[in-house]
Amino acid sequence: GCDALRYYLCTDCALGTDLRFDETKMAATWNYINKIWNASRFVLMNIEDLKEYNFDNLTNEDKWILTKYENIVKSSIKHMDKYEFNIFGSETYSFIYDDFCSNYIEFAKFNSDSTTTKSVLCYVLTGILKMLHPFMPFVTEEIYSMLPIKETESIMISDYPKYDKKFIFNDEEVLVNSKIEFIKAFRNVKLENSIPKEAKVLINTDDEIIIRMLKLQDVRIDSELEIKAYNVSVDNYKAIIYYEKEETEEDIALKEKQIADLKASIERRKKLLSNENYVNKAPANIVEADRLKLEEEKKKLEELLK
Repeated sequence: GCDALRYYLCTDCALGTDLRFDETKMAATWNYINKIWNASRFVLMNIEDLKEYNFDNLTNEDKWILTKYENIVKSSIKHMDKYEFNIFGSETYSFIYDDFCSNYIEFAKFNSDSTTTKSVLCYVLTGILKMLHPFMPFVTEEIYSMLPIKETESIMISDYPKYDKKFIFNDEEVLVNSKIEFIKAFRNVKLENSIPKEAKVLINTDDEIIIRMLKLQDVRIDSELEIKAYNVSVDNYKAIIYYEKEETEEDIALKEKQIADLKASIERRKKLLSNENYVNKAPANIVEADRLKLEEEKKKLEELLK
């Protein structure tokens, strides 16, 4: 499409350098636009009844996205003025894809009846459309035309977003960043260890967003259990996931094979690194990679032998 091509050509390389055309990157740009379209559809469905902005009851999550948004507006103005479209593209992609679509919209689902949250969704989406309009004129115009609150009939004659320091909340930004990292870490631990959703959890916070996003309403406990525990800790947030899988004969056989393979690999790597001829003649980065791999394998073996 026109928008995908235009955005790709404008933002894929630095000013004054040649561009190697890549259809794979073009497809990635189309996926990005599709993500923006789907996120916008969700926002529009939830703000249909919004008549005017109301920022009276901002949650920490509202303050977090507003801070992120104002900072990206400030940064984008600087890069647009210098024609640094590639840096603009990289920074706005991170904000839109990760901060707005992946995180804030997920938070907003638990507070979608709040007029303040609806106002924040509309305000930030409007700014995103304006920032992207020079690069994606068609899709941004289409979405803008469906907004319940807009300053002009067409986005083409609206003003570029302006930085507003009244929406900067640094303390809340740090707090919610920690919350996001904790949620990611918790999910990763469960995924890596194939822990089912019914596993019991001891957690040191009653934060509603964390409890609901991690679906802990029915699995929280008040005291420690005498079974295998997995610790998750990010800043002030701490949790212990209790889960002990019953080992089948297949599990035991697989574990024994992993132990045997690791022991053999560790022995091979030790011999290699004790060979002065290899250490002195091989590229330093290769030797260092072997050393790091050896330490990694030792830790894995230690875990398996527990």
